[in-house]
Amino acid sequence: MQTFIQHIAPKGHPIWILMEEHGQILGLSEKLLQIARSLSAGSIDMSKALPDIRDITGGFKSSQSHYLREENVLFPYLEKHGVSGPTKVMWMEHDQIRAAEKKLYQVVDNAESLDDSGFANRLLSVAQSLSGLISVHFNKENSILFNAAVQMFTPEEFAAVRREFDEIGYCPFTPEVGQSAGKRTEQTGISADNSIQFDSGQVTVEQLEAILNTLPVEITFIDDSDSVRYYSKPQDMIFTRTKAVIGRKVQLCHPEKSVYMVNRILADFKSGKKEVAEFWIQMGEKFVYIRYFPVRNTEGKYIGCMEVTQDIAPVQKISGERRLLDWE
Repeated sequence: MQTFIQHIAPKGHPIWILMEEHGQILGLSEKLLQIARSLSAGSIDMSKALPDIRDITGGFKSSQSHYLREENVLFPYLEKHGVSGPTKVMWMEHDQIRAAEKKLYQVVDNAESLDDSGFANRLLSVAQSLSGLISVHFNKENSILFNAAVQMFTPEEFAAVRREFDEIGYCPFTPEVGQSAGKRTEQTGISADNSIQFDSGQVTVEQLEAILNTLPVEITFIDDSDSVRYYSKPQDMIFTRTKAVIGRKVQLCHPEKSVYMVNRILADFKSGKKEVAEFWIQMGEKFVYIRYFPVRNTEGKYIGCMEVTQDIAPVQKISGERRLLDWE
């Protein structure tokens, strides 16, 4: 099966890339297991083995884009072809691999607090677990999942997959993948059903307005002639804005004493000297964070400025962790 896939997945093909990375990651797990067994047998000591172990650990840490490309590109395309059960299982196994890798990092980080025997025992346990998980998982993907993709995807779909792989990026150990077809820009505009087609998706005008008003920030857009063209309307607005400001020069929306700074910010944005201007002020219980960003088109031309305002007082109170499964 592997020979079959390699035959129809030439160098640079998304499936070729993933399978080559499988080989590299398997090599890391096998090398780690070999070192762990040598430590356990007493044929090498911890001080001599640690540099190689840390290099291997770094390799595992840098392998995350491999799983991200599968989860965020390959799996969605498979699901469009009706393959959803296997992708759910593969994602679950990715999380199991990540959990095993996390245990490895903890063992290595705490190496100095352990004696040779204690370190060897812990390392061997996690190395065996990780090696087993990776070997079984990669075999499933190589023989089942990748074969399904090869049989189902059109050349155009694989070209799109490759472009999205390129956008996410690769592992430091990914073999040279060659040039892809380049980024394809979808035709943008408003369709007959009043939906707006963007490069990254499609929404209706109603949905877009609701999205902008639901964001936990206030947004104001000033065009390239310094005129106010739009502001969002979140439920709890920090600053008062009215439709009367639409078309007004932004300089007239500020006290005279601060206009020189407004002009300086806009001039730096237009020249490309600056990419952000940030300010923060205390307003009662609110701690208001105000940021300005230049807005540029796909060619890098300045087309306006965006002001983003947010009360970050609640954010400053956050500590610890609350994961998705902790939500009530």
